[in-house]
Amino acid sequence: MSDTLRIISAVIIALHGLIHLIGLAVYLKLAEFEGFAYKTTLLGGRWDLGEPGTQVFGVLWILPALGFIAAAAGMIFGFSWWGALLLGSAIVSLLLTTLDFRVAFAGIAVNVIILIALWFGARLA
Repeated sequence: MSDTLRIISAVIIALHGLIHLIGLAVYLKLAEFEGFAYKTTLLGGRWDLGEPGTQVFGVLWILPALGFIAAAAGMIFGFSWWGALLLGSAIVSLLLTTLDFRVAFAGIAVNVIILIALWFGARLA
């Protein structure tokens, strides 16, 4: 992978991680963002977590956020572990975004693209 493509990819991955902080902030009622209303339900309103469950769900958003940011740094600096961390982060992110698909549909698409890129990258290596 060229240096330019690696840096662009890492920036996109890091930004995706930072966007996960919106989920953390909204579900913990730390901030409000237009289009991301606080709610206690997931799966399109079919699963009510209640207040405590929503807080746990909110805390979970930090895991892929940190994972994506660390994977991006690992990619930039050439560490061998970045791919495994990116894979794990994308899977956790895909689960979280799928649970809140009405709001996080763009995140689902980004995660699928990341997973496809990792799969093709592994197949080509």
